[in-house]
Amino acid sequence: MSKIYETEVAGRKLSLEFGKVAGLANGSVLVRYGDTVVITAATASDKPRDGIDFFPLSIDYEEKMYAVGKIPGGFTRREGRPSENAILTARVIDRPMRPLFPKDLRNDVSIVSTVLSVEQDNAPEFCAMIGSSAAVCVSDIPFNGPIAAVYVGLVDGEFVINPTEAQREVSEMNLTVAGSAKKVVMIEAGANEVPEDKMFAAIMFAHEEIKKLCAFIQKIQDEIGKPKFEYEHMVVDEQLFNDIRAYAEDMVKEAMDTDDKTIRDARLAVVYDNVYEYFNEQYPVEEYQLQIDEALYKLQKTVVRNWLMYDKKRVDGRGILELRPLSAEVGLLPRAHGSGLFSRGQTQVLTVATLGPLGEAKIIDGLDNEEYRRYLHHYNFPSYSVGETRPSRGPGRREIGHGALAERALVPVIPSESEFPYAIRLVSEVLSSNGSTSQGSVCGSTLALMDAGVPIKAPVAGISVGLITDPDDEDNFLTMVDIQGVEDFFGDMDFKVAGTKKGITAIQMDLKIDGLTPAIIRTALEQTKNARCYILDEVMLKAIAKPREELSPYAPKIINMTVPVDKIREVIGSGGKVIQGIIAETGAKIDIEDDGSVYIAAVDTEMGEKARRMIEAIVKEPEVGEIYEGKVVRIMDFGAFVELLPGKDGLIHISKLAKGRVEKVTDVVKEGDIVKVEVIEIDDKGRINLRRLEN
Repeated sequence: MSKIYETEVAGRKLSLEFGKVAGLANGSVLVRYGDTVVITAATASDKPRDGIDFFPLSIDYEEKMYAVGKIPGGFTRREGRPSENAILTARVIDRPMRPLFPKDLRNDVSIVSTVLSVEQDNAPEFCAMIGSSAAVCVSDIPFNGPIAAVYVGLVDGEFVINPTEAQREVSEMNLTVAGSAKKVVMIEAGANEVPEDKMFAAIMFAHEEIKKLCAFIQKIQDEIGKPKFEYEHMVVDEQLFNDIRAYAEDMVKEAMDTDDKTIRDARLAVVYDNVYEYFNEQYPVEEYQLQIDEALYKLQKTVVRNWLMYDKKRVDGRGILELRPLSAEVGLLPRAHGSGLFSRGQTQVLTVATLGPLGEAKIIDGLDNEEYRRYLHHYNFPSYSVGETRPSRGPGRREIGHGALAERALVPVIPSESEFPYAIRLVSEVLSSNGSTSQGSVCGSTLALMDAGVPIKAPVAGISVGLITDPDDEDNFLTMVDIQGVEDFFGDMDFKVAGTKKGITAIQMDLKIDGLTPAIIRTALEQTKNARCYILDEVMLKAIAKPREELSPYAPKIINMTVPVDKIREVIGSGGKVIQGIIAETGAKIDIEDDGSVYIAAVDTEMGEKARRMIEAIVKEPEVGEIYEGKVVRIMDFGAFVELLPGKDGLIHISKLAKGRVEKVTDVVKEGDIVKVEVIEIDDKGRINLRRLEN
């Protein structure tokens, strides 16, 4: 027997139906928001997974093309690997939910949201986030929820919850906030240089709506939720931890007290070996290694957190608000269209910019109405960047997420298509990683764009803020700017903010605790603003003050022209014959839009100009008295047809081939001859009559 619960969000009905579908899952729900329908199912294994020291949670968001009445592209005509949007949505659901599961749970948990129907005004991603929380809450899976999430737009100066498609197109921000009834758990945003105080107000505005949704889900859980199952707690034996702490704490402190990640890792490896050997009789490694490793991890975490919270000491000796050594460089790669190298401590990112014709923009085959994307950002994280040895297997979810974050940070400053008619691809190669590579890629990307001569509206920088909290007093916290890897691992938060001097362009927040108070959010926004302004003024703009005036000689030059819409067919020609002929002769790439806009791309400027002249000649109507050189393309008894322009022929009547009498056309011209002709008449049907001129 199914049961339906309903509420309103942004004036639209939200319906959650339980007991109708996926009855064998631990928990499931059918979510309806307008005509958008998503099913979410949550399952958990009966037993913990052996030999792991982490919570094995997997979250998937499945887009089905039938949801928007489309048949998938590709040879198989079925959905393949998840789209970029699906991966990003899964990450957005994962980040707020993961911290609220018990930290010592080792049972596999899977949450799958499948999009069944989409109405563009009602985002399926919202339904999946609500469904994931509701499905787990009513299940028997241990979870410290509920949570809820909403989108916030900024339209005409007013905040809008879950903006419609039309509102999203004009919104100054695209903010996603997830939270519990008490705290904010996740923030992700793209924004058009929105000031910090406005962003903070938007987050608080979202949380008020989240509180209502959490109360709605809590009511459902109270009525139909299953009792949570008991699980095998994976906690470090207290006596073992105390023994290892007494023996190894000073060694751990000495090992970690350095600004060099390589040295720290080498020192800690020695500590581990010493501990294994010293406790081998009391705690044999074959039996206790997982417990020993967990105890040493806990000890490192305790050392770092105590240093920060009570001694205001960072492992590399910096002040709490002090940035690591910074450097910026442009123009490293002579053949690339633009390149920028940005370093922050041991984090180093090289971003390379490539410019191309608009025809090389990415075609989007997804559930929304976005057709193509002319600006792309890709992020690569090779194993050598962290000193590891493993083969590259292509981008994973983390790489896709970091690339999307950097892309979102720079979208607001990318010039419009009319200002800069290029497709733009940025690739950030992480050369060395010790924390906050995503924000390093933002800085490197700004450098690469300026080096490539892209007239960006303003330079963008990014920085992260970390957090240490007192579990017994939520008002006692410490934030630190520019966290490195060890502070990320053992801290409570990685709050990444990118923007210009004017305002924020992107936010992404990773959290390991049950949420943030307004005071923490406000502090983080203020500190990131100060840090990014410093990075811009003191480092990046000293490397390159403004975009270069000229493009790289190896970048294609774009010539923009317009042809009458009724002439597009003539430019293209039957089966594309005319346009392909121009491309073959000039080597240019040519894109023609439905409105008559023509974009000609050529590395050789002269060849681009030649293509432009050829197109102009096609769309220009011949006039009486004009002189052309053309090829004889057909011989008839009564005369010869000459191609004046691609797709445009004229007739030289036999009487106009020469001054004297001509018996046979072939006595004067043959097919393939190049002849000089004059237009002497254009009749009312548009037929062109010519006269041959003597050379």
